[in-house]
Amino acid sequence: MKSKNYPILLAALTVLLFFSACGNEPKTPESTEPIVTGGTPQIQDLSKKIVKDSSNASLYATRGALWYENENYDEGITDLEKAIQLDSTKPEYYHILADIYMDYYKSRQGLEVMERAGIRFPDRIPTLLKLAEYQLIVKQDIQALATLQRIQQREPLNPEMFFMFGNVFADMGKTDQAITAYQSAVENDPKLVDAWVKLANLLADKDSPAAAKYFDNAIKADSTNVSALHAKAYYLSNKKNDLKGAIELYRKINIVDPQYAEGYYNVGLIYLDMDSVQQAYKSFDLAVKVSPEFAEAYYHRGLAAEMKGDKTQAKLDYENTLRFDPDFAAAKEGVQRLR
Repeated sequence: MKSKNYPILLAALTVLLFFSACGNEPKTPESTEPIVTGGTPQIQDLSKKIVKDSSNASLYATRGALWYENENYDEGITDLEKAIQLDSTKPEYYHILADIYMDYYKSRQGLEVMERAGIRFPDRIPTLLKLAEYQLIVKQDIQALATLQRIQQREPLNPEMFFMFGNVFADMGKTDQAITAYQSAVENDPKLVDAWVKLANLLADKDSPAAAKYFDNAIKADSTNVSALHAKAYYLSNKKNDLKGAIELYRKINIVDPQYAEGYYNVGLIYLDMDSVQQAYKSFDLAVKVSPEFAEAYYHRGLAAEMKGDKTQAKLDYENTLRFDPDFAAAKEGVQRLR
């Protein structure tokens, strides 16, 4: 779950490192810390610099971010904690450390880091927003609302705050309040695509005709946003029974992102509903070529193959489904059926 702001944070750390290297301060005596030989050449270079300047927090933070980028979570945690120990005034250190914990399936520790950051930077809006996000992830809805109220006291019209209010209310099952919050979010930032999509989905669940307009607003805000295009395509196929319109949008998605396997897969499902078995098979075939571990796509390609009478291909696809999802009951039934 790397944060959307992760590249920005890494760039900020690089800038910090540059300016710290350009300072006129006397060199820190070389430490006795051994040179780390693992990792990328960039990590190894930073390790050598740390040996020569072991009190430089930005060196540890930058190396920790690179460890994280390469999914070396333990090393990343160690370096970011060291960076915070040396310099606790940089909020981005806390943010990256929390993200590492979250991607390491240690959400409780990630929340604790953001709680520390919330205390250290009580007026910093991005930190409070991230704290509320983490509270929501661990189902601390009441605490998340309290954090968002702290933001509201400082920035009453912050659109990200309203968006997070919507997420929390939706998690609590308070749909009407969530809708109101999302509406406030897009009123204050019409480019906030995720808020348009969330709002449209909630209205679609209520069978409100306004849902279509909000899906369109999401796409108008960003015509290449895959999530917005997918949301409207799903709405067209499942709520409006506009299968051709949905196929057109899924095809647009795969022009924007040819590696988006879900687009091919969902087109295949629609073609199955339309009894266009050959076209369904081709779509599922594209899905597994783009995503070779996509169990559901293998299963449905097998189903299409069986419907075409190609039992050999069908059995092979059902077996491939079970390679990636051994508990896939329908695939087990398919294998038994074709024996």
